[in-house]
Formats: sequence, structure tokens, C-alpha cells
Amino acid sequence: MLKKILFLAAFILLIQQYGNAQLSPSLNNSQWTVPVLSINGAIGPAVSEYLVTEISKANNDSSIPLVIIMLDTPGGLSSSLREINQQILNSSVPIACLVHPQGARAASAGTYMLYACHYAAMAPATTLGAATPVSLAPAPSNKDSDKTNKSPSAMEKKVLNDAIAYIRSLAQLRNRNEQWAELAVSKAATLTAEEALAENVINFIAPTAQALFATILKQDNSAYHFSEVTTDNTQLKTISPNWRNEFIATITNPNIAYILMLIGIYGLVLEFYSPGIGVAGITGVISLLIALYAFQLLPLNYSGFALLLVGISLLVIESIMPSFGVFGIGGTVAFVLGSIFLIDTEQPQYQISLPLIAAFAFVSILFFVLSLGLLWRKRKDKVVSGQEELIGAIAFAEASYSHKGFVLINGERWAAEFKHPVHQHQAVQIKAIEGLTLITIPCRE
Repeated sequence: MLKKILFLAAFILLIQQYGNAQLSPSLNNSQWTVPVLSINGAIGPAVSEYLVTEISKANNDSSIPLVIIMLDTPGGLSSSLREINQQILNSSVPIACLVHPQGARAASAGTYMLYACHYAAMAPATTLGAATPVSLAPAPSNKDSDKTNKSPSAMEKKVLNDAIAYIRSLAQLRNRNEQWAELAVSKAATLTAEEALAENVINFIAPTAQALFATILKQDNSAYHFSEVTTDNTQLKTISPNWRNEFIATITNPNIAYILMLIGIYGLVLEFYSPGIGVAGITGVISLLIALYAFQLLPLNYSGFALLLVGISLLVIESIMPSFGVFGIGGTVAFVLGSIFLIDTEQPQYQISLPLIAAFAFVSILFFVLSLGLLWRKRKDKVVSGQEELIGAIAFAEASYSHKGFVLINGERWAAEFKHPVHQHQAVQIKAIEGLTLITIPCRE
């Protein structure tokens, strides 16, 4: 009996230990997961939401020891960059940035992001740098231009000094080369992967995410308690942007947002001019709301937006009250200028295409001046269908009546009320319709 009890206790203890081994990530046979995120293109609102969300999830998951970001970007919006870097700097899980694949770059905003990460790495044949704010980037010079170059304005100096201070603070935090960081901003300096490693701008050179992970474990396994993590018990998991990120990436494309806004305005104006079953109005409202959501994520210039609305308003006025082109020309000019100034950034990736602006300016002139002008004139025409077409028409009394009776019109027999007595076959004019009764007055002889 005692042997059975001891055997049962040993069996229960064995099961408990096995269960703890499966549940506890601190044991050597546990499974760890390293999310691998990717940036391939300009850094904007969609990229910001994608990275911030995934890094936040990683900080709430005890089975994630590290997050790797694969980076290939020409730069992006300052607001989106700062949101990403703030999440990286406040992350309890270390973030490793790898400029990848070969031929990739971490230019402009990408350089700031690389400096913010706990580990910075580059694949061979990649570059980083050129982090000068775009609006301050020097234009190509010639022999005469160097003599006429003006000194930076006070605002340009503020922007430049702020950018330098920001990247120097990141370099100090991560113990990386401050002097070169300042040159990247003030002089648009660039480095190759080998040069960046020699200058203490990055920590490692690694061709792949797997190689970077193995290098971090080998060379720096004490800083973030990686002693229990190995390449054998860890899985690198690629996490792609979800449908929400893809949707935001689509609508925050300035050209798409611009088109949606104009479709919204056109739809509402068309619904107002020619009320129907509501297709134009519903399409306009949905498009306009999506466009406004996209614009609040983008650096919108409100002066440009106001100019755009003024231009459309002038084109509408031209369609209603032709003014020999005065309103039309003014509206076109305001429309084009507003479209150009609509997005307040010097980043070429977030500017509206000039050919698109020209095409929509031409379409807007046709739409507002010709189409809406025709609809407005049609609204003043006499109704030629339905009961309303009877108003003002001539009918003939079926017999002699003093107050009520019947009239014949278009081969139909209608009940009618007469303001004055009428005789048979007398012509009367229809002034109104009340239900199925025509209100008439005698025609003048």
C-alpha cells in the first residue's frame, strides 16, 4: 500500500514538473519568438501604426526577447518618425534594426531610426545618412550661385538645430558616434556598412535577420538577459502589415487622398444640383469622410485646403452665373495653387503629382462650368413628364359646368374645379393640381 502511494505521488510530481516546463518561458526547453517587421519605402502614418502596434504587443508578451526591424527607406515624415522612435525608446524589449537587403539604404528619417534602436546593423553593400531636413537640403550650385546664396533664415536654423540635437541625444543614449551623427544632419554625410561599423555608428554587419540574431546572442547576451535564449529554442516570425495597415497605407497616399476628396466634393455638388436616388450623394459622403481621415494623418496645409475650396466655389459660381470667364479663370488658378500647397511637406513621396493636379484641373473646369451649368439651366426648364407637366397646359371642358366637372387633356378625362362657369368644349388653363383634381381658369378669348 505504501509503495502504491509513493508511486502515485512521484507520478503526480513528474506531471507537475512537466507542465511547469511547458508553461514557463524561463526554462531552457521553452520556445521563444522574435518578430521580424519590415519597412520597405517611405516612413508615414501606415508604417508608424504598424510598428507602434507590433512593438506594443511585443512588450506585453513574455515569450518575446527581441524585435527585429528590416529597414529600407529613403526617409519620410518627421511626425511618423518621432512616433516610432518614442515607442522604440520606451520599449522594455530590445529593438534591433537591420538595413536590408543588399543595396538598401537608411536615408534621412531611417538614420534617426537606426540611431534610436538598441542594436543597429547593416547588411553588406548598404548605406545610411543624408539626414538633413529636406527643406534645408542644398540645391545644386553653379559658379555664380555660390556668390548669391543667402544665409539660412531663423526658422531654418531652428529646424536644423532641433534635428541635430535630436540625433545627438539618440547617439548619446546608445553610446554611438555623436560627431558623425551631427554631420549626417548638417552636411548630409553618408556611410557604407563597413565605414559605419568602423565609425561606431552601427553595432554589427549581418547579411540576414537570422545572422543578426545569432550575432547578438553571441556578442551581447548579458545586456538584455539573453542567456536563456538560443538559436535552437527561438523562432524568427515575419509579421506583415494587417489589412488595417494596408488600408491606411493606401488612403494616406497623397494622390489617393486627393482623388477621394475631389470625388467627395463632386458627388455632393452633383447631388445638390440634380437630386436623384442618392448614389452621387452617398458616394460623395463616404469618399469625403475617408479623405478627411487620411488628411488628418498627413501634414495638411490648411491654406492650401482653403484655396482649393475657394477654387471649386468660384467654378460653381461660373456655372450658375456666367461672367465671361472671370470666376472660371480665378477658380482654376485657386484650384491649382490649393492642390499644390495642400500637403505641407518637402518629401517627394508625400507630394501630390503635378500631372494629376493638371488633369483634375481640366476635368473640374469641364465638370463645373459645362456639366453643372447645363444641369442648372435644365432646372429652370418646364417640366415635361409626370403630373407636373399638366400645370400651365390647356384642357377642354367636357360639358357646361358652374364649379366642378370634368375636362379632357391628352386623351384623358380629369376631374376639375372651375373658378368661373364654363360651357362645353371651352378651353381652360390648368393652374394647379390637388390630388387628382385639376384647378383651372378660363382661357382668355
